[in-house]
Amino acid sequence: MPAGMDVIAFNGWSNNLRLCNGTVELIITLDVGPRILSYKKVGGFNPFKIYEDQAGTTGELAWRNRGGHRLWLAPEDLAITYFPDNAPVVWEQLGELGARLTPPPEHASGVQKQIDVALDPSGTGVTIVHRVTRLASTPAHLAIWGLTVMTPGGVAIVPHPPLGEHPQDLLPNRNLVLWPYTDMSDPRWHFRKNYLLLRQDPARGPTKIGLAHQSGWCGYLVNGVLFVKRYAWDPAAVYPDGGCNFEMFSNGKMLEIESLGSVRQLGPQQIVEHVERWELREGPAALETNSNEELDALISPILEECAQPG
Repeated sequence: MPAGMDVIAFNGWSNNLRLCNGTVELIITLDVGPRILSYKKVGGFNPFKIYEDQAGTTGELAWRNRGGHRLWLAPEDLAITYFPDNAPVVWEQLGELGARLTPPPEHASGVQKQIDVALDPSGTGVTIVHRVTRLASTPAHLAIWGLTVMTPGGVAIVPHPPLGEHPQDLLPNRNLVLWPYTDMSDPRWHFRKNYLLLRQDPARGPTKIGLAHQSGWCGYLVNGVLFVKRYAWDPAAVYPDGGCNFEMFSNGKMLEIESLGSVRQLGPQQIVEHVERWELREGPAALETNSNEELDALISPILEECAQPG
């Protein structure tokens, strides 16, 4: 696959922006969304979920998930968050391997969304800048929410901050936020000493947790591909959903890993941005064991690798 940028047909849509540096390629649909639908090594496996029954269609009156990566507004609200972003997207080139994606303004919520995507010249790194501009004449409290929909059959890996000791460490260093449909006895969740796992299971329904996540990165391992997402943690910031800068959701079809920016009061024409960094790494084909010792042995090298940008 040649390096560069072009517009191609993909999964039923005629207009999709392809960015490739010779190592990895990204495909972003321009007919709706935007959605970053594919992120993979050239000739490799795409860890992103694509809803095939929603592929290739445009103009629906209701919101469609479609899969891939998207930009939402938090806190979640049926009237605002689920805006039907089913119209064509305007794009402009930014640098050699970058693009700015601008969908139509969302007049119902009074905002203009944009996503800037920049692929590193070499390697697997990608920078995603989510941007929201307030269009309405009144201010709004909102946070940017970046959601990546992962294909079924994998496991999310979320590191904990380093453990402290009692009685030297008397103050909490993490928050765990639960949703009303989250059953803590659900066998998909694995709370380990150094990390939290959530396994995607096609036989099970919705579950979700949120974290005040100081470590600032998570991964999703599927089919030997490890997708790594990095995001900011600011101890002075106010985050949505009880203080969450990271959330995970799963059902029988997919698993979402989600980063959130801080809550801002955005006045007319004011702009807020939220940045993610992505990487692809190799990992084991699967994490199928439930043995504490075997899980530690399998995941510790991944944690050590991901703790260093690459």
